Amino acid sequence: MGASSAGEPSRRLGLGGARWPTIEGDPPLVLVPIGSLEQHGPHLPLATDSMLACAATREVAVRLDAAGVRVLVAPALAYGASGEHEDFPGTISIGHEALYLLLVELGRSACRWAKGLVFINGHGGNVPTVVSAVTTLRDEGRPAAWTGFGVLGGDAHAGRTETSLLRNLAPWTVRVDLAEAGATEPIDQLMPRLRSVGVRTVSPNGVLGDPTGSSPEEGRRLFEVLVNRLQGELTDLDVGSDGRLGRPERSTVGS
Repeated sequence: MGASSAGEPSRRLGLGGARWPTIEGDPPLVLVPIGSLEQHGPHLPLATDSMLACAATREVAVRLDAAGVRVLVAPALAYGASGEHEDFPGTISIGHEALYLLLVELGRSACRWAKGLVFINGHGGNVPTVVSAVTTLRDEGRPAAWTGFGVLGGDAHAGRTETSLLRNLAPWTVRVDLAEAGATEPIDQLMPRLRSVGVRTVSPNGVLGDPTGSSPEEGRRLFEVLVNRLQGELTDLDVGSDGRLGRPERSTVGS
């Protein structure tokens, strides 16, 4: 993939490929990418959110490992709460209730042996449930937190931001010739309609933004900014009142 040249370290840091004796001892920080399987316009794959969350999580894990932080990347949670996209074929949503139970039970189990657990969320529709699950885990005294995979000023869905990122990370998955603008109003103006009638009524092609100005170069720059932010958050481990890393109120994952 475009950003990380550290293929071997990335594989070595995967929890799914590890053996239990190699994990015993100094407990690791466990990172869990969360995505979705939902439409991303006519030009991007259904797994876009999961692909981006995984790429960023793997890259930041390699950097943390090089800095001496013991870290493991868990297999991704590839399904999320995507009910607003269900009018489009291919979308599979497990809903908020199932996602909440999955995250809470995953956290309860992992925190028996991990130093801390951080969910790296790549789908905006998951956020309320991720916050609720992390709040439950922290109320139970478990060292859990979350952070998001967002770009300041980026468009909402399948637009220039996500298209540029994927053109850098996995260009073979992007049909640039099919990229077209969708609903381009600010997301805060669109949100009430998205919640009441779903994405397809608001944007027939499923795009919230305009991907036509995307480029691999912009994707490379955006990815570097994202990974640098994640690395800073996962180094400081400052947790806000909503369980998110990088908030001004101080708390610690894995204390």
